[in-house]
Amino acid sequence: MDRVASPHFVIFPFMSHGHTIPLLHLATLLRNRFITVTIFTTPVNAPSIRDYLQDVSISVIELPFPKDVQGIPPGVENTAKLPSMSYFGAFVTATKLMQPLFEQALSALQHPPTCVISDAFLGWTQESAEKIGIPRYFFYGMSVFAMTICQLIGIERPHAETISADESFTFSSFPWLNFTRNDFQPPFGDIEPKGPAVDFMIEQGISMTKSHGMITNSFYELEPRYADYFDQHLGPKSWCVGPLCLTKRPIKAALSQTDETWRQWLNNKLTEKQPVLYVAFGTQADISAEQIQEIAKGLELSNTFFLWVTRQNVLEHSAGLEDRVKNRALIVKEWVDQNEVLNHKSIKGFLSHCGWNSILESICAKVPILALPFMAEQHVNARMVTEEIGVGLRIMPRNGSVRGFVEAEEVEKMVRELMEGEKGEMVRKKVKELGENAEEAMKEGGSSWSTLGLLIDDAKL
Repeated sequence: MDRVASPHFVIFPFMSHGHTIPLLHLATLLRNRFITVTIFTTPVNAPSIRDYLQDVSISVIELPFPKDVQGIPPGVENTAKLPSMSYFGAFVTATKLMQPLFEQALSALQHPPTCVISDAFLGWTQESAEKIGIPRYFFYGMSVFAMTICQLIGIERPHAETISADESFTFSSFPWLNFTRNDFQPPFGDIEPKGPAVDFMIEQGISMTKSHGMITNSFYELEPRYADYFDQHLGPKSWCVGPLCLTKRPIKAALSQTDETWRQWLNNKLTEKQPVLYVAFGTQADISAEQIQEIAKGLELSNTFFLWVTRQNVLEHSAGLEDRVKNRALIVKEWVDQNEVLNHKSIKGFLSHCGWNSILESICAKVPILALPFMAEQHVNARMVTEEIGVGLRIMPRNGSVRGFVEAEEVEKMVRELMEGEKGEMVRKKVKELGENAEEAMKEGGSSWSTLGLLIDDAKL
């Protein structure tokens, strides 16, 4: 395909909020560099994307999501609407059916595309890009640290020598790091992993090796040894262009009533000089009712002021909690702007599931993390947060297994330590330092700012 002088980047996010939002930040950054940007999505996801981009001249093209797919409830076009994550395999596989329509739409673009940036889970877009002769870069919403460790377990296989899933092992490349098989999402910690999830990741891995590079929501100063190792020993080339949450955001529409409630509550705590712990576990994890009850009890016992953002039905088994903590806690059961919450001056800690977006937002807000991981690569992230970069503390289960049951007393103890203790003060200093590094990376001339320029040049070659 003939290239035109003006670059045109096509961006195709995976249909999940945590995967989409960073790519909308990236689209805004590219547009600020006078790059033409077109985003592909589905009809149900399009309104929220257009709402985010309301003051940015970026085209949004809708492709119909496959209908009547076995294993996916009708009308579901985003993982947030799946009844549970057990439906994920059917959902991600269904996206392959969009390939012919995507290729038709690519070919019909009046301004020929320079490259495709697509989520790593949309590996089939590699073939689509090849057909029209343009490079495809994949976006993986993980740290380079997690990407490196998750690849090395299959290459070095140090876990093959362990007897139990909780026995510690190290990697020859990074001997100071300790992991257990339970740090990896089943079945990836198994000695001989197999099954549909493994087959899917192998398939995506093949498309990654054919791609032009990996776009990473991270900054070089956060994980330099892993960025260097990944480029030198694993590949393809990693482009650290984050933290994307520091992108200047478009002006938003009028605030909802919920926004006003939590914002006013936090303002009041600031006036009262009461430090607040922010509590949120993302939208995907399936957490047992018993575990939620223990977390709630621990927060109640801690006597800490806290803002807990959760889904509607999560606290239905913790009867009376809201009444008992009403003088020092606010429980919000709707979506909030997490970035804005973390940047409020009253927030002094974040009890988090350790999703990568949440970690970056916390670092950028200079708020230390209390790690309580549940799924995906969150346990690997928790190791990074607490043991590698030192911006957080860890809540540990009672039985010594990272996947064990967490008791209220442990939650209470670690909340107090983060908010009031010496260790909490240490991680608070470290996160402040890294937060300042993040800001420098995104400024003109910073490492991420410069890397984005190199990425644009690379795509035009």
